[in-house]
Amino acid sequence: MSLGTRPTSRLAGLALSAAIVELTLTTAYIHLTLGGLLFTLNAVGYVALAVAIAVGAAAHPHPIIDRFSWLPRVGLAGFTLVTIAAYLVIGPYFSLGWVAKGIEVAILTLLAADVMRVYGSPMGLIRAAVASRPGSSRMRPI
Repeated sequence: MSLGTRPTSRLAGLALSAAIVELTLTTAYIHLTLGGLLFTLNAVGYVALAVAIAVGAAAHPHPIIDRFSWLPRVGLAGFTLVTIAAYLVIGPYFSLGWVAKGIEVAILTLLAADVMRVYGSPMGLIRAAVASRPGSSRMRPI
């Protein structure tokens, strides 16, 4: 039985995904409570990405979901990085904003751990993304 098929590995993956979803929904809630169109849209984006991560963590995902499981991870990482950068450039700087940035850094850290767990390396994620194109030979993550 390989490491990737052990029940403890599956449980660890579910726990990691649950933590990512929980932190993502937490930062979505913070942005939603701030009011204004930009913050509301940011919250909606975080909720959509949390749902995508949760669907990808399902026990028996559909082959299409399995094929593109790299996409929500990359999307959430990019969205989070843009949110952090926008806050640093635009502000306004206040305590709750820094709490949200701390949560977002935690999201990025957990996403990096998840990529290492599922794909073995960032290059493994890139290989999975390239293999998901139509006409490519399907490569499963290690």
